[in-house]
Amino acid sequence: MPRYIRSKRFGGMFFFTVTLKDRHSSVLIDHIDLLRECVRHVKSKRPFGIIAWVVLPDHIHAIWRLPKGDNDFSRRWQLIKMLFTKKLKERTHFKESVWQGRFWEHEIKSDKDLRSHIHYCYFNPVKHGYVLSTRDWPYSSFHRDVKLGLFDIHWNGVF
Repeated sequence: MPRYIRSKRFGGMFFFTVTLKDRHSSVLIDHIDLLRECVRHVKSKRPFGIIAWVVLPDHIHAIWRLPKGDNDFSRRWQLIKMLFTKKLKERTHFKESVWQGRFWEHEIKSDKDLRSHIHYCYFNPVKHGYVLSTRDWPYSSFHRDVKLGLFDIHWNGVF
């Protein structure tokens, strides 16, 4: 069986899928304010750029750009997950972490690769049947990118 080795590239761009243990849970969108707070906090301590982000009920897809000389995306995810778990326990009946222990990452290698993964993020709520149009999913940086003129509000997955 092949052994998976994480990228060690400094200052790279990476696509992530981070998932809850319970794939039928909606805790991420039920507590989106808490998740956003945790991401902001970790980002203030260990900066990174958010290229794209979409939160679904049970998983997150994100593309980050790390600062030059930094390759520690694992610690950032660990901190986000730990802080979210801690605050969720304070607010709800949860007694343990809601997260799967691992996450999946892919190093972005080209402009085409980046574009493909951004489209994947933004189309994911439609793919899963949560909405009929990308513009209707509120938990996505798609809306930021529309305001920046990077996407048309009517974009709906045409690659």
